Amino acid sequence: MITLSCAIIDDEPLALDLLESYIKKTPMLHLIGRYSNGLQAMYDLESTPVDLIFLDIQMPEISGIELARRFGENVKIIFTTAFSQYAIEGYKVNALDYLLKPITYSDFLQSVGKAVTWYEMKTDANRFRLTLEEEIQNPIDENCIFVRSERRLVKIDLSKVLYIEGMKNYARIFLENQENPIVTISTLKSLVEFLPSDRFLRVQRSYIVQISKIRIIKNNFIVFGNFEVPIGEAYRDEFEKYLKNKRPE
Repeated sequence: MITLSCAIIDDEPLALDLLESYIKKTPMLHLIGRYSNGLQAMYDLESTPVDLIFLDIQMPEISGIELARRFGENVKIIFTTAFSQYAIEGYKVNALDYLLKPITYSDFLQSVGKAVTWYEMKTDANRFRLTLEEEIQNPIDENCIFVRSERRLVKIDLSKVLYIEGMKNYARIFLENQENPIVTISTLKSLVEFLPSDRFLRVQRSYIVQISKIRIIKNNFIVFGNFEVPIGEAYRDEFEKYLKNKRPE
């Protein structure tokens, strides 16, 4: 089971005691500190960061909303307050949840469940990314790579690849005689590092083509059936060198 480090920031002693009692009987939480002073909490938690903060909104010196903005996005915030009108403000600073005082243990557990789910998804995503990088870096042979697509590993025969399109955090791999591309959670940058440079050429920031598959070039576009891959200006000189080497004397 995942365990989250946490802190409580509230200027009301009774609220601090209640939340501490809830945390102590919740196995997935580990209390790092409790603070009645927001500024002191901010200084301490800079050097000892936590996963989760239970944060009151109305406090002297600095409000919970302002304090939440000082913590990085890796720290999740659950606001605790007696005033429901602050809910919208809380969500504007990307709060994970909002607990209205007096806080019951049932509501507390529900909020903690959201935090646990968020961190489990984050951990799975990081593990997935590392696994994917390892899979790409260790292909079975030089003629194929394995990519993750739709929660499974798919073997890509490099000899069948026409072109690859980068789409920010994922890529689409277009193959010969296959209408739909293979969509993989991998950036174009990570893919290009493991493709043979003598076979694949980047022709635009978002496109890589297999050199041997180029048949038609029209107005700075490489034509693959009904689709045209643009040749970017920054890549045009390198592409011209390729064409020059391929033209008959």
